[in-house]
Amino acid sequence: MGELLQISMRVAADKTLYFVVPDAIDDPQRVSGGNVYDRHVRDGLRNTGWDVRMVETPTGSESFTVRALSELPDGALVLVDGLIAVREPGALAAHSHRLRVIVLAHMVASLATGLSPDGTDLDDVANREAAALKSAHRVVATSAWTRSELVRRFLVPPETLVIAQPGTDSAAITTVSRGGRRLLCVGVVAPHKGQDVLVRVLARLSGVGDWTCTFVGSLTTEPNFVADLTGTVHAAHLDARVRFLGPVTGQALDEAYGQADLVVVPSRAESFGMVVAEALARGIPVVASRVGGVPEALSSSEAGILVPADDPAALESVLRDWWSNQTLRDDLVTAAREARTTVRSWSSTISTIELVLHEMTHTGTKVWA
Repeated sequence: MGELLQISMRVAADKTLYFVVPDAIDDPQRVSGGNVYDRHVRDGLRNTGWDVRMVETPTGSESFTVRALSELPDGALVLVDGLIAVREPGALAAHSHRLRVIVLAHMVASLATGLSPDGTDLDDVANREAAALKSAHRVVATSAWTRSELVRRFLVPPETLVIAQPGTDSAAITTVSRGGRRLLCVGVVAPHKGQDVLVRVLARLSGVGDWTCTFVGSLTTEPNFVADLTGTVHAAHLDARVRFLGPVTGQALDEAYGQADLVVVPSRAESFGMVVAEALARGIPVVASRVGGVPEALSSSEAGILVPADDPAALESVLRDWWSNQTLRDDLVTAAREARTTVRSWSSTISTIELVLHEMTHTGTKVWA
């Protein structure tokens, strides 16, 4: 009986994971692709029998992270969100000798930060990113593009990298209207998402048909950027046709997709492009910037149109074609509906991450002192 109890305890310990994430993971006012991904990892692993213990880290509190990691037992399996890892590399360095550390890289931080006009020291970000990833025993990248960039920049040896692309939730198919006038843009309203490019284009298209455009995403992350956008909308007399809903989730987000004919992703940077995959899961065509991992997310090249990033003329041309060419619209809608069968499920994402966790748990290699 004692031996069986020891075996049971050992199996339970083998499936214990400490997951270090931003404390906004469940905040409906701070929705992000990273938080959505982290929630699915947490819930998916729990559903497969893992004891996932959350370590929610406040913004700008490295002392909290150092203290939290110091309280974990030697040999503990720890998955660290890349945002925390890059922000607080010292915490990882202080404990990576005794913990089994896996970093979840949602992005190449030094690239994404460079798009923010906040005076961030890019050399400092790059140095912190390099230090954080050096402390990791494994790195999970959320796209092949992110993996290739991390390898190309010599930030992570290729043999320690695994790709676990985001999945999509099952969703009802959207009935796209005949005229295709309803545009939807989803993402935090910030410079790297490129909503200003789309708004400039819409201002030039004010006389074309009776289109509408709905923006879904946080309006508080970059308030000056949002103020400039709404000012442009007002100056172009588009207030009745352009809506900023703020962050929405659950049924409200489903309703926004359910009332869209075309999803526009005008981003200047994307590690993957979860919105693209979510649109295809509903059979909605996409026009998106050809950046980062977006071509990966567009699992069917026939279901969307890619344009150069930060190119209003190219985006305007595509929208004009979309509205004027019924055959083009029909072909894109048909392809988008067919692409629903090609989008990745979250269970596939979880399975990939589980393989990494099992490897770290069962290789028998001690990484702690």
